[in-house]
Amino acid sequence: MTPEERVRQALEALGLPAAIVRFDGTTATAQEAAEAVGCELGQIVKTLFFLADGRPTVALVAGDRQVDTAALAGLLGVGRKKLRMGTPAEVLDHTGFEVGGVAPVGHPRGHDVVVDESLARFERVWAAAGAHNAVFEAITRDLVAAINGQWAAITKEPA
Repeated sequence: MTPEERVRQALEALGLPAAIVRFDGTTATAQEAAEAVGCELGQIVKTLFFLADGRPTVALVAGDRQVDTAALAGLLGVGRKKLRMGTPAEVLDHTGFEVGGVAPVGHPRGHDVVVDESLARFERVWAAAGAHNAVFEAITRDLVAAINGQWAAITKEPA
């Protein structure tokens, strides 16, 4: 099964629309995805993988924001030095997706999911669908509820 098929099946199982849009060019960065889709940069969900003292954690962040690692570490109850982004190999192992195509659904293993509050300003968002050139659209609150995401203030505006 391809990563995109896994995303489609996961969306269907969660009761979410499963329409995946593919592009000829890459949508691996938030900026590329926003340009391809024709939406605001903030409507692109960045699905980021962290290890918090070894505990796998996924953070969903608006495309126009950056993770505040001190805030995320505090929320997860670890010191800042105990929080790090996963390596590409760890991302693939834990999520089943390569960096640039990590979807917020369809992961083979369970983990904590933290969703930045800045995403709540958008009714609809777009997220990677398992490949560097595939995305899907979702109603923000429906997506977060379906994946049992925890809303929290974990970002800052880019410098």
